[in-house]
Amino acid sequence: MLTCRVLPLEGYSLLSAAAARRSVARIRCGWPLSSSQLPGSCAAPFPRLGYPGRGSLSSYSSSEAAAAADQLEEDLSQDTVEELLVKADKIKGLMKMERRSDVDGGGARRGSRWFPYLDAYRAGTGTVTSREVVEVVEPYIMDSRKERMKKVVGGRSYSICLVIEGLTDFGNVSAAFRSADALGIQSVHVISNVQSRRYRDNRHVSMGAEKWLDIEIWSSATECFKVLKSRGYRIATTHLGTGTASIYDVDWSSPMAIVIGNEQMQALEISDLHCSIPMNGMVDSFNVSVAAGILMHHAVCDKVSRLGYHGDLTSAEREILLAEFFLRHRDSTANIVEQYARHRRG
Repeated sequence: MLTCRVLPLEGYSLLSAAAARRSVARIRCGWPLSSSQLPGSCAAPFPRLGYPGRGSLSSYSSSEAAAAADQLEEDLSQDTVEELLVKADKIKGLMKMERRSDVDGGGARRGSRWFPYLDAYRAGTGTVTSREVVEVVEPYIMDSRKERMKKVVGGRSYSICLVIEGLTDFGNVSAAFRSADALGIQSVHVISNVQSRRYRDNRHVSMGAEKWLDIEIWSSATECFKVLKSRGYRIATTHLGTGTASIYDVDWSSPMAIVIGNEQMQALEISDLHCSIPMNGMVDSFNVSVAAGILMHHAVCDKVSRLGYHGDLTSAEREILLAEFFLRHRDSTANIVEQYARHRRG
């Protein structure tokens, strides 16, 4: 008779599902299971970087390493929409390049276009330019992935931004994030009271869109709208009451912040205009995430019909945002850039 003995679990650590997937992927790629076995301070399976000369930007990776690293990208990222919105540090850590200040002249004139990033990434005690980031990180990313990022960056705009106000269902928040990403809207703002939120993991709804958006969290509509107006935006609040303009009668070609949510009186009173989606059915409203998608899609289409384009970043801004995307590609990317910066300083 076949017998088996049950071993005690003492001294053994159980892997989470995500950790197990990472371990399997590492075994398939022939990588060590522990990041402590990897060279230097890098948290990814890349060889030590070689620099033939001070400040050199030579290539130092193989296409095989890039392909294998891309295979792990989704499993290595464990952030969910809930974690991002609840933990402020998660949001701050998501955005990598140095950002402009909203004080001391950091804003924009009404009607002018806001761009949030400076051409600088802080690496240790120094800074690295966006061009350096792109050239250093590029060898580690598959060509198809790089081309996808470049195409997406080319279609991005800050002229239209989304403001989600007072929502407690993360399913709606996640769906709105996904729509914003798909429509090329880079900037998203969330106004919410932490005590009133119901938490639910809805990463499957957003499909990871939050990773590629600029998300800012605000505690009140007053605080959020004040900053947005300093950046040159008009505030368009959705409302079902009387005296609202149809979204089809609004000019969306100038910088505009679209506010969707619970229609709190405070937000309505301090917004620049109230708009609504014309309804032809027996019900008088859409689901909030559906309304957000309709509003953003129409705003983008209206802008394109008036100006001929949606993506409106300058070449310099596109390079900075591409560097931002490269830095968000994997957690290990920052280590690569920081190691480059140390070698550059000598």
